[in-house]
Amino acid sequence: MREYTDGRPVHICRRCGFVYVVRRRSAKRIADVWSEEIFGNGYTAAVPAVTARLTFVAEFVDERIGFAGKRIYDIGAGEGYFLDMARSDKYDASVFRIEPSARNCKLLEGRGIDCFNGTIEEYGESPREDAEADVVTIMWTLENCQSCRGMLSAAHRILNPGGHVIVATGIRILVPFKKPLHDYIGSNPVDTHSFRFSANTLRGMLAVSGFEVEHVNRYLDSDALCVIACKVADSSSTKEQPERHGDDYLDVYTFFERWHADTALYFPREGGN
Repeated sequence: MREYTDGRPVHICRRCGFVYVVRRRSAKRIADVWSEEIFGNGYTAAVPAVTARLTFVAEFVDERIGFAGKRIYDIGAGEGYFLDMARSDKYDASVFRIEPSARNCKLLEGRGIDCFNGTIEEYGESPREDAEADVVTIMWTLENCQSCRGMLSAAHRILNPGGHVIVATGIRILVPFKKPLHDYIGSNPVDTHSFRFSANTLRGMLAVSGFEVEHVNRYLDSDALCVIACKVADSSSTKEQPERHGDDYLDVYTFFERWHADTALYFPREGGN
């Protein structure tokens, strides 16, 4: 994939097929890129496509574990549209957001949503006394962080016993192609999307972080992979066993080869890629 990433390598784990970027900047720097350069240059969730996917997640989660009366922490909350849904009369949850963008935090504070302005890593260093959540949501964010294991471990720490983490992502692989590969990779620096999940590798990442998957959506015919997992163990003592839920790395490699061939044939970019 180097021709799509300005020559910077993306790796496939030979043990479990997990797709990841090795050379990543600090969590703070990646968060700053999203806050200042991506959101700061006009990106917004206030478009129908994003509203539709957030509505889908809200309905999917509410049908299975319910939101009413629960305290939801949203990591990487963006402009907070999901939290507005969750605290509405329909779902009746209380909400809190962890968001590195000062601009986004100001927007949400103006609408009465309490927040922590910083990264989940910074929040974990000095959590509030009441920092106990029933549900932690990580939506279109786990793929964009510096350490997905670190983010899930932080979610584990702030969850009440038996609480749930919700992971939703559009960066899923081993599914039917829905766009040209160059659109999937995008033009942002490669470590702003450091991880590419299949359903199997996301299950594995959750398992080694102390969670047990309870529900998975029909991601093959959807634009999103949404997983609901329950806190079941101390994540710091969980043995790493990524092979439990992995993919054959050759299948992953072949998947991207086929995607590249289809893109080159049907959706060539100017310049010959």
